[in-house]
Amino acid sequence: MIANTVKKKRILKQGMLDNVMRQFDHAADIIDLNPNIRKILEVTNNEIVVHFPVRMDNGEVEVFTGYRVQHNNALGPYKGGLRYHATVDIDAARALAMWMTWKTSLAGLPYGGAKGGIQLDPKKYSKNELERITRRFTYALGDNIGPELDIPAPDVNTNAQTMAWILDTYMSTKPPAERSTNMHVVTGKPIGAGGSEGRDRATGYGVFLTIKFWAEQKNIDLKDKKFIVQGFGNVGYWTSHFLEKEGAILMSVQDASGTIFNENGILADDLLVYSDANNRSIYGFADAKPIGSAEFFGLDCDIIVPAALGNQITSQNAKKIKAYLIAEGANGPTDVEAEEILLKKGIDIIPDILCNSGGVIGSYFEWLQNRNGEIWQLDEVMAKLEKKLRESFSKVMETADNRKVDMRSAAFIIAIERLEEAYVQRGIFP
Repeated sequence: MIANTVKKKRILKQGMLDNVMRQFDHAADIIDLNPNIRKILEVTNNEIVVHFPVRMDNGEVEVFTGYRVQHNNALGPYKGGLRYHATVDIDAARALAMWMTWKTSLAGLPYGGAKGGIQLDPKKYSKNELERITRRFTYALGDNIGPELDIPAPDVNTNAQTMAWILDTYMSTKPPAERSTNMHVVTGKPIGAGGSEGRDRATGYGVFLTIKFWAEQKNIDLKDKKFIVQGFGNVGYWTSHFLEKEGAILMSVQDASGTIFNENGILADDLLVYSDANNRSIYGFADAKPIGSAEFFGLDCDIIVPAALGNQITSQNAKKIKAYLIAEGANGPTDVEAEEILLKKGIDIIPDILCNSGGVIGSYFEWLQNRNGEIWQLDEVMAKLEKKLRESFSKVMETADNRKVDMRSAAFIIAIERLEEAYVQRGIFP
């Protein structure tokens, strides 16, 4: 009776937290997860909410709310991005932190999962204001982050510059003799501030690689295949860039400003140049025509790459989808009801915890280099990334085949079983 009540509440909630919990429950049921370990994994370890004042350019003070949710660290330090977006709240941070736990576990990394950010629209603030907001947020988090405790990274509307501000602020709070040993407190930094070659493209390259591995397994040639991308930030651009190199055709792009379409193809590099000069907006790009945003997911294409926010593919638009592959560049872009519809239609979904894990794998490489005082070359990073992702992809496909389940269920099973093994072997204190 209690379980049914909880299930009803989750179905009614219809948010990202609801989705990740239902995905977890489904996989945990399949493997008959130890009930005590299940209790641990379905809640977060720590939830930090900070309210902090920042002086704006006009002299006025605004108070911001920041979040950092640490889900689980059984396998290593917490790891996960910080996003600046109006949708950031405690439930979104909880959901994203849980997905990070499964993502790092699936990738075989010595990390747990965390996520956080600030509830704001960064377009409303100047660069100087964003710097002050970032530095004050870092100071407010204090020792709740650290190179061996919790390592933030870029996410939606944050970038290498954001990470550099966090690094500098965090290091400034440490004694001079200890500052250089804290270089790996964040990843995704600029190269000159301890960042890694290839980290900028790691997530998008990972999305591309998982599509490529899937195509190889299905004996599909990516040349001339039509794909559409939602979100043209770092992930959307690099995914498009690498798919173009394989001969695939970018037919449509959608972002917050609107949707553009060209059946003959949109060149990713040209769109990036336009977007950079147009306040990160694709709207008005000359080599494509605007179309209604409601048309986007129903376009006649082969591959869809949702690389924006969560809950974009729903039961309402899933029925219109004609593509045969969805590669989840974003976290949680497909809700549970939509997934059921898509799987019944025979559409394959490369799940987010596999598809976009190139970012956290790239972050791990950066963290290792900082920790060990090493500098790796770009080709070395990319080769290591491909090897790691191929291993993860192969495990997921093998598990999906053996268990007769879809790719997401298989990915969750691998991730959860690794955590279960850690708890069984270590025991629970006291």
